[in-house]
Amino acid sequence: MQLLPKLLVLACLLLSSLAQAVIPPDLLKPLSGDDPDARLAAVAQIAALATPEAAKVLQALQDDALYAAPDGKVYVVDGEQAYDPAIGQNVPVPEGIDGVVVNNRLRAAVAGALSGLQLLAPERSARLAAAQALQKAVDPAQIALIRKALAQERDADIQQILQVLIASANLQAPDAATRKAAVQALAGSSDARLLPVLQAMLEKEGEADEGVQLAAIETMRQIKGRVSRMELAGNVFYGISLGSVLLLAALGLAITFGLMGIINMAHGELLMIGAYTTYLCQLFFRTYLPGMQDAYLLAALPAAFFVAGLVGVVLERTVIRWLYGRPLETLLATWGISLILMQLVRTIFGAQNVEVANPAWMSGGVTVLGGLVLPYNRLAIIVFAIVVVVAVWLILNKTRLGLFVRAVTQNRRMADCVGVATGKVDMLTFGLGSGIAGLGGVALSQLGNVGPDLGQSYIVDSFMVVVLGGVGQLAGTVIAALGLGEVNKFLEPVAGAVLAKIAILVFIIIFIQRRPQGLFAMKGRSVE
Repeated sequence: MQLLPKLLVLACLLLSSLAQAVIPPDLLKPLSGDDPDARLAAVAQIAALATPEAAKVLQALQDDALYAAPDGKVYVVDGEQAYDPAIGQNVPVPEGIDGVVVNNRLRAAVAGALSGLQLLAPERSARLAAAQALQKAVDPAQIALIRKALAQERDADIQQILQVLIASANLQAPDAATRKAAVQALAGSSDARLLPVLQAMLEKEGEADEGVQLAAIETMRQIKGRVSRMELAGNVFYGISLGSVLLLAALGLAITFGLMGIINMAHGELLMIGAYTTYLCQLFFRTYLPGMQDAYLLAALPAAFFVAGLVGVVLERTVIRWLYGRPLETLLATWGISLILMQLVRTIFGAQNVEVANPAWMSGGVTVLGGLVLPYNRLAIIVFAIVVVVAVWLILNKTRLGLFVRAVTQNRRMADCVGVATGKVDMLTFGLGSGIAGLGGVALSQLGNVGPDLGQSYIVDSFMVVVLGGVGQLAGTVIAALGLGEVNKFLEPVAGAVLAKIAILVFIIIFIQRRPQGLFAMKGRSVE
C-alpha cells in the first residue's frame, strides 16, 4: 500500500514533463494556414515557450522541413520519419502532407525567434550575442520571450540590454501610457540607434500624444548627452592607444637618431622583424606546445628584442660604423638596407600578410559608460608602452651603459680620451634602439596582420614624433607621441583620415620652422 502513493507521484511527474514537452495544437495550426499575420503571431508564441520542442519546430520551419497534413496538423519530417510536436513523439509520415510555404517575411520572423531563443542559452557569450543582435531590430511579438529571459538573467549587462529591448518594443504599443513609460525607460540608454526611432515619433505623422512627444524630447536630450560624452571618452582612449603605438614605434628611433644622429631608414624594417618574430613564436607554440598557446606572447617579447637587437648590431658593425657624421650617406645606406630586408622577408615568408592572433586573455574588451568598449589588446599595449618607457629611462639614467651613452652623446672626443670604448658604446646603443623597435613590432602584431610592408606605415610617423619631441629627449618623444595620437583621433572625425595626416604634417613643419630644437632642446651634442 505504501508503494501506490509513490507510483502516483512518479506518474504525475512523468505526465507533467510530457505536458511541458509538447506544443499546444492551437499554436501549431496557424502555421499551416494562409493568414500571414496569424502565422507571424504563432511563431512569436511558439518562441515564447522557450522549450527544445519549440526550437525544433522553428528550426524545421527555417530549414523547409515542416510539413502540414490535410487536417491542419504540422509535422517535422526527416527522411522517412515524422515528429509530431503536439504529442512530442515520432509517428509514421502521414499521407497527403505538403511542405509549409515560408515567405521572406515569415523567414525573417523565424530567424529572429531562433536568435531570441539564444537569450536562454547557458553560455553568457551566447546570451549577450543574442541580446546585441536583437538591438538591431526587435519585434514587439518577442516581448514575451524577452521578459522570460529577463526573469532568468543574472548578468547585469545583459539585464540592461533586455530592459532596453522591452522598452523599444513597447514604443509601438497601442496605449499612450505604455509608450510614454517605454520612452522614459530609454532615457538611461547610450544606444545612438534609438535617436532616429525617437525622432520619428516627433515628426508630423508620428506620435499623436503630446505627453509622449515631450518624453521623447527629454529622452533624446539625455541620450545625445550620454553619446557625446561616450564619443569624447572614446576619442581620448583611442588617441592614447594610437599615441602608445607611435611611442613604441618611435622609441627605438629616438635612441638611434636622437642620441646617435643616425638617420636610420631601416627602422621600420626592424619593427617588421619584431612582428615576424612574434609570428614565428606563435607558430612554434601552436605546433609544439598547443596547450600553452596563449603564452606565446610572453616568449615573443624577449625573442623579438634579441632578434631585432642582433640585426641592429650586425648593421652597425658592418655598415653604419663607417658612416658616423655623414647623414646623407647614412640615409641612403639604410634605405638600401630596408629594401634588402623587405625582399628577404618576402622570400622567406611570401608577399602575403600572415595572421598573428591575440591570446585569449587579450581578446574582447571591457564596456564602460554604457556602450564604450575598450579592447583588451589596446589596454595591454598602453600598459606595455609605459613599462618600456620606464625601462628605457632606467637604462639611460641608472646604468653604466646609460652613463657612457650620455657621455659619448654630449662629447665623443672627451669620452674617448678618458677611456670610454666609444665604438662598443655605439654598437650597444644601436642594438638597444633596434631591440626596442622589435618590441614595437610585437605590439603592432596584436593590432593587425603582419606583412613585409608593415614598417613603411610607421617610419614617417616615427621621425615626426622624434623631431617634434626634440632630438635625443625621451620625455619629448613621449609627449609628442601622445599629443599626435590625440590630435589625430580628434581631427579624423572632422576632416577625414587623409586630411588629418596632412594637417598634422603641416603643423609639424611650421612648428619646426619656429622651434628647430623641438619641444625640448638637448643639452650639448657630440663633436666629431
